[in-house]
Parts: sequence; C-alpha cells; structure tokens
Amino acid sequence: MRIIGGSARGLHLAPVGAGDAAAHLRPTSDRVREAIFNLLINGRVAQSGNPVSDARVLDLFAGTGALGLEALSRGAARAVFVEDGTTARSLLRRNITLMRATDDTELLARDATSLGRNPGAAFSLIFLDPPYGKGLGERALAACVAGGWLAPGALIVWEESRPPTVPPGFDEIDQRKYGDTLITLLKAPT
Repeated sequence: MRIIGGSARGLHLAPVGAGDAAAHLRPTSDRVREAIFNLLINGRVAQSGNPVSDARVLDLFAGTGALGLEALSRGAARAVFVEDGTTARSLLRRNITLMRATDDTELLARDATSLGRNPGAAFSLIFLDPPYGKGLGERALAACVAGGWLAPGALIVWEESRPPTVPPGFDEIDQRKYGDTLITLLKAPT
C-alpha cells in the first residue's frame, strides 16, 4: 500500500497484508484509490475546480488512513480521521508519522455513526468507507448531517459493496464499480 500521487507519491504506508478481519481492516486498494482520485480531479466533479486542493477532509471509518493521506499528498489542507478500532488507530498513527503529516491531521477515536457535534469548521470532502453491507454508511452520513460536519455542497466519496441509500437532498454525481467495490460520489445540499 502506497501513496499514488502528489507530494508524497510512492511513499509506502505501514503494511496490513490482505487486511485484518478481526479489526475490520479492508484497505482500499491502490488501484481503487487511484480511480477515486482520477474521478475527483479529472471527472465530472472537477468541472467546478479541483475538490481536493485546499480541502478540509473528513475520513470516516478511516482504517489505515490511506484515503485521507492521499488527499493530503494531493493538496488538501487538513485531514481528520475518525476510527474506533485500536489496531487501525495504531496503523493510522504510523502512517501519519511516515507521511510527516502530524501538523495537518487529527485522529478522533470514536464511532463514525455517533459523531456528536462538530467542534470546528465543516468539511468539504468526506471519505466514507464503512464495513460493507451493514448500513453503517447511512448511519454515519446521518450523524454528519446532524452534527454539522458537512460544509454546504460537500463532496462525499462512499465506498460500499452495493448501492447505498442516498439521503434526501443529496445529489448522486457518479457511481463506478471496481471488482467488489462500488464507489458513489454524492454532493451534499448547499
């Protein structure tokens, strides 16, 4: 697992192997991560500018943090990682250190489905990569809305195994399948 593009391109992140089923770690493959960032930077979304550049990124169910760290490498201003698993947080801390991104990141040890009130500025780019098939993505997105975590018009990159239930008011921008992974891009209400 490595950073695909940007200032840290080629940086190898802490190895996870095929993942850790007990810790629910299923890292987004390099290939799928590259496809996600191509969609963001070169796809329909990019018509109104690069959504990654200077973004405040919220990485929910962060796992190893590869998505948020990739965004930082590609010009995001800040990344906040939400992860409640001990094993994943340990790997995430190692990856933040490897990326030398301590000053640009924050790690919240909490459940993404019950975030509570956002204590700071809202986020313009959200990565949502819950354990597949459990409805946790829908619950996490509802928690984001309720807690004021989303900026108006925020972009959500949702990784699942099946089409998610899109909440009212959100626009589906794109959807692509990569093996058993389905990527859905949503735009939050403005």
